[in-house]
Amino acid sequence: MFGAETRIFDPRDLPLPDQVPGDDHSAVHELREHALWSEGMVWCSPERHGQITGIMKAQIDHLPLEMKGMRPTQGRSLAVMQVSGGSQSFNAVNTLRLLGRWMRMFTIPNQSSVAMAYKEFDEAGRMKPSAYYDRIVDVMEELVRFTVLLRPHATQLVDRYSERKSVGITNAQDDYSAIAIRSQPVATS
Repeated sequence: MFGAETRIFDPRDLPLPDQVPGDDHSAVHELREHALWSEGMVWCSPERHGQITGIMKAQIDHLPLEMKGMRPTQGRSLAVMQVSGGSQSFNAVNTLRLLGRWMRMFTIPNQSSVAMAYKEFDEAGRMKPSAYYDRIVDVMEELVRFTVLLRPHATQLVDRYSERKSVGITNAQDDYSAIAIRSQPVATS
């Protein structure tokens, strides 16, 4: 409907973080390539013991904040979802939101939590029509909209003062923080 191209990462072969020297593993390379390619991401985790799964956390831990001058997550939009075997819960989506913020992503307001997920799929693995299904479609539509809204600002969203300063690219004329401080009205008493 919106013309978005999607890719899915299968974490089955992903090693634990720090298990392979230099992260030189085909699954880590694939995950990072997907992240660099993307403009927005969907993170979905089963909730186990009230939290995201270890493999979901391992995927996030394999995404560095900076990699060869590129930022695989910063400035990208993010949708979060969870599936549960039992009753409705939001523990996993809340953790995914926190991790998305830590990874400098823009997590959209909408989210999805599918309770008793084992009842929501047919024998072929397709989700049955339901209010849960409708909610997932709503979340995906919102993710695409936010991604399109952020697209024109992508360069600004990854431009960081601390990095410009560390390589000596800042000066008083172009330094956004200095400009902001100069333009502040001075309070007098």
